[in-house]
Amino acid sequence: MKTSLDCIPCFVRQALDAARLVSKDPAVHEEILREVLRWTVDIDMHQTAPVMAQRIHRRLRELVGVEDPYKDVKDHQNRMALKLLPELKASIDMAVDPLMTAVRLAIAGNVIDTGVNAAVTETRVLDSVRKALTEPFAGDRREFCRAVTGARHILYLTDNAGEIAFDRMLIEQLDPEKVTVAVRGAPVINDATMDDALAVGLHRIVEVIDNGSDAPGTLLEDCSQAFRRRFAEADLILAKGQGNFESLSDHPSSILFLFQAKCHVIAASARVALGTHVLAPSDTLTN
Repeated sequence: MKTSLDCIPCFVRQALDAARLVSKDPAVHEEILREVLRWTVDIDMHQTAPVMAQRIHRRLRELVGVEDPYKDVKDHQNRMALKLLPELKASIDMAVDPLMTAVRLAIAGNVIDTGVNAAVTETRVLDSVRKALTEPFAGDRREFCRAVTGARHILYLTDNAGEIAFDRMLIEQLDPEKVTVAVRGAPVINDATMDDALAVGLHRIVEVIDNGSDAPGTLLEDCSQAFRRRFAEADLILAKGQGNFESLSDHPSSILFLFQAKCHVIAASARVALGTHVLAPSDTLTN
């Protein structure tokens, strides 16, 4: 998915929000903002938005001298999600269709996105859960069930910290023995890394790998050779979040996207209404 003109003011907003979150120094806020404004002059609109986001957050980490500026935020999000898990698991156990209830809850967890909203509260997460369980979503239940049942090797691409606790509930409804979970290779925004996977216990039920990249999406050319091999070997890829949709929506592999359309650019590209919960293969969203 190419970068939209509407992404440019969003880059600026994200840069300023992120700078204010990780530093109290106005000089840092000004420096990153000025640099981003200069970069936008020569931005390659044929690249995906996560390419610019990666550049912004690499520079921000350099300016503040911290490897993971969002660590405290992510730790809080993981604790918040784990606190909600017992009640959510109970709703899955009592559901007529546990698998699809787990799918809906996994998509609900996509609201935990610091790139879109710098402060995600428990109330907002619970609102997302209510919406996921009661409102229609864009997707075909039968196609999803057929795909996961027929797959021998599923690669599950995670998105954010906190959200991966919701992903765990879905993975438990799949066959964990045929699922490999991939996290980011290094910190970027609140995207999940290996530390976050360990925090929510994913490693206890499934193999967890990292993709070798610090992009807030899956830029295959930036990922490790080992990850690219696992990506190629998978006969089904489940990709969570907008960043993975932006970076992989044009890829020919068999990919099912699970995300909330949280910005109008993504919604327009996926041809859904803003706020829609999406479960669909790329060919039905972008063709």
